[in-house]
Amino acid sequence: MTRDSHLQDVLILGGGAAGLALALELADSRPVTLLRPASDDHGASRWAQGGIAAVLSPQDNVEDHIQDTLVAGDGLCDERAVRFTVEHGRSAIEWLLSLGVPFTPDAREDAPYPFHLTREGGHGARRIIHAADATGQALIDTLLKHARRHPGITLRDDLGAISLLQDANGACRGARCLDGKGRREDIAAAETVLATGGASGLWQHTTSPLPACGEGMAMAAELGARLMNLEFQQFHPTCLFDPEGTPFLISEAVRGEGGILTTLDGHRFMLDTDPRAELAPRDIVARAIDAQMQQTNASHVLLDVSHLPEATLKAHFPTILAHCLSRGIDITQEPIPVVPAAHYSCGGVATDLDGRTSVKGLFAIGEVACTGLHGANRMASNSLLECLVFARAAAETLKATPTEPSAPRSQQQSQRHAQRQPADALTDDRTQVPEQQVERLFQRLRAVMSRRVGIVRDASGLGEAERDIAKLIAESRELLQAHAPSRHLASLWHAVRLAGMTVQAAQGRHESRGLHFNRDHPHHAPGNALSSSIQLPEQWRT
Repeated sequence: MTRDSHLQDVLILGGGAAGLALALELADSRPVTLLRPASDDHGASRWAQGGIAAVLSPQDNVEDHIQDTLVAGDGLCDERAVRFTVEHGRSAIEWLLSLGVPFTPDAREDAPYPFHLTREGGHGARRIIHAADATGQALIDTLLKHARRHPGITLRDDLGAISLLQDANGACRGARCLDGKGRREDIAAAETVLATGGASGLWQHTTSPLPACGEGMAMAAELGARLMNLEFQQFHPTCLFDPEGTPFLISEAVRGEGGILTTLDGHRFMLDTDPRAELAPRDIVARAIDAQMQQTNASHVLLDVSHLPEATLKAHFPTILAHCLSRGIDITQEPIPVVPAAHYSCGGVATDLDGRTSVKGLFAIGEVACTGLHGANRMASNSLLECLVFARAAAETLKATPTEPSAPRSQQQSQRHAQRQPADALTDDRTQVPEQQVERLFQRLRAVMSRRVGIVRDASGLGEAERDIAKLIAESRELLQAHAPSRHLASLWHAVRLAGMTVQAAQGRHESRGLHFNRDHPHHAPGNALSSSIQLPEQWRT
């Protein structure tokens, strides 16, 4: 493969399931540079436990998966996106099997499908294929192994993107990056793909140790991209409650296999809330847990699987079993303390079915994108499916995309010159911002978002959040102007602005729908449900 010009290259920001899948599907046709953190602890894909939803069993069918997804999305799904995703599910799984992803087999003689399928909340059938309870790790390990071997993929773990490059015609042409020492390197590209994850890091309690804070969404918005449905932040009902330890997700598959939720005194409260009990959609379960905690002034509830056979727990949940034991909890004998935590962003950068955004040359796939699949609430295990299906669709589009640059020649030369300059020639002589100062602002932001823009909201709290975040934006801008750029400071700048847009989106929805529950408007608004759409306010631009 001849790399005769960087203007043929595709730059992928993010190395989770979506980014790696795209790179592997594309690199035989076009050169790919993929930026990913050196540690796999970053990002959500690595921590996904439950699995991937797809119609695989002969006892299941596409229409049922579509209808289950539409119901979970509470009237806001784009049916075209739902149908597209579900119909391409089987081929995506077959692709993963061809790569060697070690899904858990079903050893029964009468098994309807060679691999074990479990059931999770919102699904009317067993359609979750998984690798024990560490599907994300198995998926990332397999994809990364292939990516490292591919001659057409350049993996960079020494750089972090802080903004996107734009040519004179408004097209995205790559990214501005910093290395670990704060030195700048611009990477120019014909097309840039955001696979940077969601925005769960805007809240205090999350299901990932190092969650994204919506950086990719804010970078896209800076270039004029349209964002959608930011108010729909999913809180996973069951994160291990351990204030002294790191976050750890207790998979929804635990409830799918028979786990029950109780109050601290043993009352099984989900039976009072929804006929589907523990298998109701996540927004219902999370709100029910939150309500129980508020009513009893408890810090958590309990998830009990001690009634299940020990062999079942060891076979299906070895990671959860071992991790809980390391925290002093034997799940075969005692219940697991759990609490809802920010888990998945249903909103993001608006895209079409090929991953294109409203900015020329800029694509978005995975959690950073809003395809319309999830609507007002993501159904369990549809997220990794979305990553795979839209990564492969974007790859097909990028294979067929002409690589002729649209920028004026002088702009191309400027970008080429910036890319080729050594990183240490592009330093900023301003002082570095103290990391503690940035972290204090992050802590204030997360406190505001958790207190006022959490599972249950109201107009007064959103107004308070609006005022507090405006102050944080002003303080962050001052730091940005006074100090040399750093990855942490850039992340803060993106996070506070995305938080502000999230509040605006929540204030504009005068109803309760899916993941957005407003005490002042506890019911659906009359008429057809509409997605929210927002762009970065002019006064918040860099």
